Amino acid sequence: MSIAMPGSRLSKSFSALLGAGLAGAASLGLPAGLAHAQARLIPAPAPEARSDASTDARAEAVTVTVDHAKVLRLPEKAQTVIIGNPAIADVTIQRNGVMIVTGKSYGVTNLIALDATGALLAESSVRVGAASDSILTVQRGLDRESYSCTPACQPSAQLGDSKSFFDSTNGQSGARNATATGEGKK
Repeated sequence: MSIAMPGSRLSKSFSALLGAGLAGAASLGLPAGLAHAQARLIPAPAPEARSDASTDARAEAVTVTVDHAKVLRLPEKAQTVIIGNPAIADVTIQRNGVMIVTGKSYGVTNLIALDATGALLAESSVRVGAASDSILTVQRGLDRESYSCTPACQPSAQLGDSKSFFDSTNGQSGARNATATGEGKK
């Protein structure tokens, strides 16, 4: 595997590390093209057409990356949208049948669209995963650190990082944002 990152000072060991990380992600069943997946709600079968066998095939999964949003179109006449676990994903409804699904934490939940009478219009799984295209993970014993390499590597707090690294990175980011907005001055 060959990785070309213009302006980067990373050595060939980065390629081996990245290859091992991608292989590890594949062994966990994570798709390589997670960030580029197409998303749409699939209408539920009519009540008379439903059976136990059709329940599993009623919808495609909507795939979203943590801290990213995806725009989807709701089925016509949708009045209510339910997200199974709002800690994993959030939904914001816009005008004209548009909704935005935002990944909040790793995991899988479901999304349900109902009409005004409460009838099921559509149901879909929502899978929230990590952006794997530019994140380098460094494991130091049991402690994990993440870096965003686009192309220069900078600390990037991710779910699953060690508490000390996560708190330090977020503390620096928060202090920088406070200074930029003038909240840091007293």
